[in-house]
Amino acid sequence: MATECIAQVTFKFEPKSKPIVATFDTGRLQRRRPAGRRPAPQAPGRADPLAGPAVASQPTLSRFENAVGRRALIAMGHVLADTVIAHHRRRLKGRAARITIDLDPTDDPTHGQQEFTFFNGHYDTRCYLPVVATVTFNDEAEQFAVAAVLRPGNAPASLGARGLLRRLLGKLRQAFPTATLRVRLDGGFASPQVFAFLEAQPVEYVVAMASNGRLEQRARRLMGKARRLSKATGQTAHLYGETRYAARTWRRTRRVLIKAEVVRHPGRDPKNNPRFVVTNLPDAPQTVYEQIYCQRGDMENRLKELHHGLALDRTSCSRFLANQFRVLLTLAAYVLFQELQRRAHGTACADAQVLTLRERLIKLAGWVERSVRRIVLHLPATFPWLRTWRQLARAVGATS
Repeated sequence: MATECIAQVTFKFEPKSKPIVATFDTGRLQRRRPAGRRPAPQAPGRADPLAGPAVASQPTLSRFENAVGRRALIAMGHVLADTVIAHHRRRLKGRAARITIDLDPTDDPTHGQQEFTFFNGHYDTRCYLPVVATVTFNDEAEQFAVAAVLRPGNAPASLGARGLLRRLLGKLRQAFPTATLRVRLDGGFASPQVFAFLEAQPVEYVVAMASNGRLEQRARRLMGKARRLSKATGQTAHLYGETRYAARTWRRTRRVLIKAEVVRHPGRDPKNNPRFVVTNLPDAPQTVYEQIYCQRGDMENRLKELHHGLALDRTSCSRFLANQFRVLLTLAAYVLFQELQRRAHGTACADAQVLTLRERLIKLAGWVERSVRRIVLHLPATFPWLRTWRQLARAVGATS
């Protein structure tokens, strides 16, 4: 057990009746334990080698994943979003001037007979297409994950976007009634239905749009100026402008920003790269594109952390709903890691991604001891990131 002479920290969680004590004594206890007293190891899934009660086997876990129904999954998604929003409401004391919602789809390659996995021509593979939603408060750099929905592999990018946005906007308005809400989306979401929905809310929006012949014709004069500027400087050049535009399926014209860019690389011919963004913001085109729209590019880092750090694409169950359950579990774990990242400022893990945090702080050898009064985590007496572990423990509320 933990004693006064051994370094320890104590976590007291509100729903728990017992405190959890982390004591760094594993090396010391191993040297003191008499021979023959160490519990004999047992097969994984059969029993806890310390206390003895049965634990779930792999078939039991599979039955658990497949037992979750549609209504339970919807409820879990709501609870997860409510938890994230309520946490940041407490953190910001209910004051937020602006909240930005980002939606981004990602590919989830599949290699079996999973339900609703289809070939996707854009990604050139059979896959699912989950969409992940994040929220950003005020001018903070962090994008906090708040929702994730698994979708069939042949789903259009805008599938489910309006329903997901409707739920998030309602929850955010209830938690932050005075905040201005903004939505940023990539070109896959640029459909008449999405634009009509955003304007009916109403919210600020910045939505990328794919190039077409009419837009390129509108940008021709600006592209000519960009080519002349690039030729004169010998470097990549870009200029900004705007136009009023309405696609044939739109009921009215909207403001479209134009980024006329000519890209130059050594040894290559210059390449035209016009970009278009639809918005209802009144700011200058360059300000909207560079300071508002381009900030959503960091969303790619959130997706990489989910894929490589927490295996978002581990959707190998045959049932679609079971795979959605796995996606929600992954998102819940990521929410915890994002809070750990936020609390890590000022430590050696200040800029660490999820995979690094797992390797340094989570994957520790140890054992658990239970008593009537508390739960004790016996952790190594020495390991390379002990100081950082203790700093982060105190940052999340532990006491020495």
